[in-house]
Amino acid sequence: MTASSDSTSVPPVSPVGSPARIAPAEPAIKNRGTRDHSPNQWKWLLGAALILAGLGFVLFRAFAGRGGAEMQGPPAFPVEMERLQEESLEDSSELVGTLDSQAGVSLQPEADGRVIQIFVASGDSVAAGEPIMQLSPQRSQSDYNAALAGVSAARSSRDTARAQLRAAREQQSELIADLQLQDNEFDRTASLVERGALPQSQLDQVVRDRAVADSALNSGIEEIAALESSLVGAEATLAQANANASATQQDLLDKTVTAPIAGIVGDIPVKLGDYVTAGSPLATITQNQDLDLEIAVPINEAERLRVGLPVELSLFGSDDVIASGNIRFVSPTTDASTQTILAKARFSSPDRPLQDEQRLEVRIVWDERPGILIPTTAVSRLGGETFVFVPGEPDPPAEGEGPPPGNAVDSGGPPPIVAKLRSVKLGELQGNEYQVLEGLQAGDTIVTSGLLNLRDGVPIMQQEEGESQGGPAGSGPEDATGGEE
Repeated sequence: MTASSDSTSVPPVSPVGSPARIAPAEPAIKNRGTRDHSPNQWKWLLGAALILAGLGFVLFRAFAGRGGAEMQGPPAFPVEMERLQEESLEDSSELVGTLDSQAGVSLQPEADGRVIQIFVASGDSVAAGEPIMQLSPQRSQSDYNAALAGVSAARSSRDTARAQLRAAREQQSELIADLQLQDNEFDRTASLVERGALPQSQLDQVVRDRAVADSALNSGIEEIAALESSLVGAEATLAQANANASATQQDLLDKTVTAPIAGIVGDIPVKLGDYVTAGSPLATITQNQDLDLEIAVPINEAERLRVGLPVELSLFGSDDVIASGNIRFVSPTTDASTQTILAKARFSSPDRPLQDEQRLEVRIVWDERPGILIPTTAVSRLGGETFVFVPGEPDPPAEGEGPPPGNAVDSGGPPPIVAKLRSVKLGELQGNEYQVLEGLQAGDTIVTSGLLNLRDGVPIMQQEEGESQGGPAGSGPEDATGGEE
């Protein structure tokens, strides 16, 4: 039986011997491959599709950003760099020295007394001859007044002796003239008596008058000698009185203590009302314009020690030089107890105030030569060796490897700068810098800051002024993933 081309289905034929069954009629024939959906189901399907599309976009951007960051390479760290120049290297030794003032006095009274006035205070500047302190002058004043009275009495006695001597000398002249007159009278009378013109008695009278005149002259001479001796004694008495008065006056002046030199007043240990004796310390006056620095140099430096070596002074704990000078004296002997040699340097009118007995750090410069200095902050120590970082180009890739990610040369930009370790040999510290013996030369550039973030081959860039050294820009947590929200 041939199948009909009609679309009507033919019911199956039942097997032989079985009663025929007729299938019930279907109302309409539907397509098996389609389902009937409600509008809510379509909304759910559309939302799920949008969510899947968004998630795919986010994953795509994340992987794309990460790949871009990997292609760009590690970020460059900002650092400070310094170009080295030739400087003066010093071979020096650091010691300790003590300043010694060239002019200083300790004021002491010359007489006993009670302090009744103090004219200055500790730290004041005084001139030579300026009064410092006054002691009680009552006893000295009375003694001085008595001495002046003695001087006046002695002067009066001397003046009287002078007047008497002058009068005696004037009288002597009269006596000499009278004796000459008597001699002339004797000659004339004797001649007349001899010729018989006058009697002998007249001659005897003349002889007697001449003897009286001679005796008066001799008495006058003796009186003059006595008056001269008296005048000498009066003058000696006056001189002694003057000496006593001067001594008493000096004692009175000693009650006023004055500054013998110009300088600065030190500590004043006495107070008003204190009774002091001769020789008691009252105060000190010191001149700090000219100071000698005493340095105890170890005996092992004796061969290099000589006059004229530069000397620099600094305070303890500071590298600032406050005064400079030169050695002007080297002791020819060695201190047996310390095995050191005494050297002295003079400092006149230093820029910074210095004080007597002040202890300072001393640097003696033995020799100077040209060389290189680098800051201590630029030095790294690895495995007992010293290194510095210098800017350089990255190492070329190994054979068979491609260029490193983000190679600026491949992209046509300037070559990147990386930190390169360079071994150096250092000498002594000079201030805050090391002397370089080997490994660097003038004209080289070194990295001076940001060393904690560096290792060999790390990209670096010159730090801009005012930029912090916390790390390169864009290296914060928000950039770690390389994506955007």
